[in-house]
Order: sequence, then structure tokens, then C-alpha cells
Amino acid sequence: MDILWTGVFALLLIGYFALEGFDIGLGMLLPVLGRTQGGRDRVVAAMAPFVLANEVWLVAVAGVLFGAFPSIEGKALFGLYPLVVSLLVSWILRDAGLWFRRRLDGRAWRTGWDWAICAGSCGLALSWGMALVAMAGGLSGSPISLPGIGGGLVMAAAFAFHGWTFVSWRLPGQVTGASRTGTALLVSACAAAAPVAVLLAVLVPWLLEHIAPAGTLSVLSVMVLPCAPLMVGAQVWVWRTFGPRRAADRIPSFF
Repeated sequence: MDILWTGVFALLLIGYFALEGFDIGLGMLLPVLGRTQGGRDRVVAAMAPFVLANEVWLVAVAGVLFGAFPSIEGKALFGLYPLVVSLLVSWILRDAGLWFRRRLDGRAWRTGWDWAICAGSCGLALSWGMALVAMAGGLSGSPISLPGIGGGLVMAAAFAFHGWTFVSWRLPGQVTGASRTGTALLVSACAAAAPVAVLLAVLVPWLLEHIAPAGTLSVLSVMVLPCAPLMVGAQVWVWRTFGPRRAADRIPSFF
């Protein structure tokens, strides 16, 4: 049971970076890929159907961390407090930009929210990179450091590459001028998830030492694991429904 829940936690966190990574990357690249308002509309519309489905993975990560690793949750929140706040603020800012940018038609209104999407996405990428470096260092010292900033820049570059590859796959030749296959998208997803995968591989013994008692894990299994097929099924539906061939006629108008 210990190994099962450690694997579930690792899978969810890796899945979040692999999937949500392209949303964050596209948000960062929004001013570059969308030189006009119409161009930015296309970039946002390309990722819009995937945003909520991808964010579910982070919610699931938080739930598993709280249920299966309660002692680690407290240590992580305390040791990474500035970065946790930065992640939450950046997440809210990015999502507010996605939801509010089309509520009015004024140019200044949309441009302002477009920059909010970019700023929030940059904040997410940098905060995640610094958090991974801090966790690799055992949460000793300040979570904001020179090596942490370097890790944040590396994470931002990986997300940006993933976002560029994704939009080249979903809208081939229309935004980046390039066309990418599903294999290229898989490669970029692996690149985005590689830092957290390496960190988790190193931290497995530490995770197993701090896992919840067997009774708690059994109750958690009964409550959570039956929901896993629903989450996976929803993800498959989103990707099949909003793939490249349907991009022209399945773009939601609410973003």
C-alpha cells in the first residue's frame, strides 16, 4: 500500500507537469506568438479546452499529499511558504486573465488581461522551478536563492518549449509557422516533466518514511481510487475532442 500511494502521488505530479506545462508555456509566450489581438485570441483558444482538465491534476496532487503524506504537507507548506503564496497568486492571476479577457471588447481591457496571463504563467514556471530546487536541498535555508532562480529559469524554458510544440501540433503552420507531430509533443511533455520525475526518484525513500499509517491509506484507497478512471477518461475525451483536426470548429468562445 505504501508503494502504491507513493506511485500514485508521483504519477499525478508528473502528469501535472507534463499536461499543464504547455498551458503555462503558452501563457508565457502569448505576447511573442500573438503579435496581434487576433493572434493572441488563437493562442488562448488553442489551449482553452485543456486548462481546467489539466488543473484537476494539481488538485488531485494536493488531495493525495494531504491524505497520504500529512507530515510532509506541513513541512512543505512551511518551508516553501513564499513560493506557495507566489504559486497561488500566479495561478489566480493567470486564470483570471483567461476568464475575464473576453468579458468586454475594449482593446485596453483585453491587452491588460493578456499581460496578466503572461505574468501569471511566468510566475507559475519560476515558482515551480524554485520549489523543486528547494525540495532537492531538503527545504533547508531560504526557498528563494540563486540556484533556485536558475532552476526557475530552466523550468520556464522547458514549459515554453512544451507550449511552442503544443500549439505547433494543435494549429499546424498557423501560429508558429511550424507543424509538429504527436511524437514531438510527447518529447516536449517528457522534457517538461523530467525535473520533477528526477526529484521524485531521489525522494522515494524519504516519501516512504513519511507516509500515513496503513489504515489511513486503506480508507483513502476506498474513497479516491474509484475516481481515477473518471479523471483519466475525462482527460482522454478532452484530447480526442479538441485535437488538431477539430481545432477550427471546436474553439470555445468563453475564453
